[in-house]
Amino acid sequence: MSACRLYLITPPAIPDPEAFADLLADAIAGADLAVLQIRLKDISDAELRRIARRIIPIGHQAGAAVLINDRPDLAAELGADGVHIGQSDASCAQARSILGPDRVIGVTCHDSRHLAMEAGEAGADYVAFGAFFPTATKTAATTASPELLGWWSELFEIPCVAIGGITIDTCAELARAGADFVAVSAGIWSHPLGPKAAIAAFNARLAEVEKESTPAR
Repeated sequence: MSACRLYLITPPAIPDPEAFADLLADAIAGADLAVLQIRLKDISDAELRRIARRIIPIGHQAGAAVLINDRPDLAAELGADGVHIGQSDASCAQARSILGPDRVIGVTCHDSRHLAMEAGEAGADYVAFGAFFPTATKTAATTASPELLGWWSELFEIPCVAIGGITIDTCAELARAGADFVAVSAGIWSHPLGPKAAIAAFNARLAEVEKESTPAR
């Protein structure tokens, strides 16, 4: 089993982009971070551009792929590594036509095997299942079971992301079940010790799971 890695989603709102940029840079410096998704709703394109231009280089400096939620057009324009799209957003084919063959497209598939297989056939680079636990970040339309991760990982090579209410205490269960990535927002930004400590704790827990699955020599 490949190591499960951390996928960080921005807070729902970033009222002070400069302060957040400093917080983000400190939190992810030296950390193992696979993906940073910029997920900001109900703001103008101009504001999204301003924040994304500030954040994207920080993610790249940390070695993370930076994705923009919902907006393949802005992902292409701003030099992001790709996009994450929901079921009511642009289709995978539309996103691919905008982004080209080399950028990442991830697709929300809720708790649906059918939607995930459709996304895979359409050329998605990963599928996202959730929510696995109650979450305050957004209203979750579905509840997914860890068994779904195991089913997917056994049958398909396309990576799967677990999302929704994931904490340091619950990420190990999803990693063991077959998640390639755990996507976290509130579990990091609302952690009482701050995001840097939260990211370190998530990575330590995921490393423990990887060690469990590595045969002793």
